[in-house]
Amino acid sequence: MKRAVTGLLAAMIATASAVSASAAEKAVSIVLVHGAFVDASGWQAVYDILSADGYEVLAVQNPTVTLQGDVEATRQVIARASKPVVLVGHSYGGAVITEAGGMPKVESLVYLAAFAPEAGESVFDIATAPTPGEDKAPLLPPSDGFLLVDQEKFPTAFAADVDGAKTRFMADAQVPWGLGAVQAKITAPAWKDKPTYFMVTTRDHMVPPSQQRAMAKRAGAKVAEIDSSHAVMLSHPRDVAAFIASAAGNSN
Repeated sequence: MKRAVTGLLAAMIATASAVSASAAEKAVSIVLVHGAFVDASGWQAVYDILSADGYEVLAVQNPTVTLQGDVEATRQVIARASKPVVLVGHSYGGAVITEAGGMPKVESLVYLAAFAPEAGESVFDIATAPTPGEDKAPLLPPSDGFLLVDQEKFPTAFAADVDGAKTRFMADAQVPWGLGAVQAKITAPAWKDKPTYFMVTTRDHMVPPSQQRAMAKRAGAKVAEIDSSHAVMLSHPRDVAAFIASAAGNSN
């Protein structure tokens, strides 16, 4: 019995050492930046996959009140990362990483169904540009300086391929999006200087696929397209994690 216990302990120690060695092999950290109307909890499945693969993964909790406030929150998390950073943004989070990603510690940018504005351009400018034949986000009129998605339309617009019970909760638990975030202009787009990757969601009813493709082309991004709703990190977490890992691998 004693030998069996000793052997089991030795196996456990060896396994733990192998996991530690695997984690030590990862040369970059991954910072995840959420978009509007949600919080960082939407990253959990992606976080779990990447963490299990040995990456240091950090998630930003953006207030989504002003762009500058979100950029500062993101820079603080980047500064905490122990290694060079692959910076990932979903939706409005793409605007955040566009402005925050100029830090020397950031090695590459990953956009997921995201906004990638040019200098002097805001999310508002992109979101209000015409896209004939494509849906726009079903936003309610601003109230006290904040925007929300129409609760009845949220599930199909934001996450049609996610469990309905989850999306109904998301609709009722929306985080208001400040006009100070929506209308703020980008000053120095990081995608002009950093390797950039863009995942286009082809069944997106929040950010039209044509706009995603145009922004990706403008940024000179490496592009992957996926048959997904806007909430790609919820409906396809393994594909998202693999896409981020590919960017991380090219940063090593």
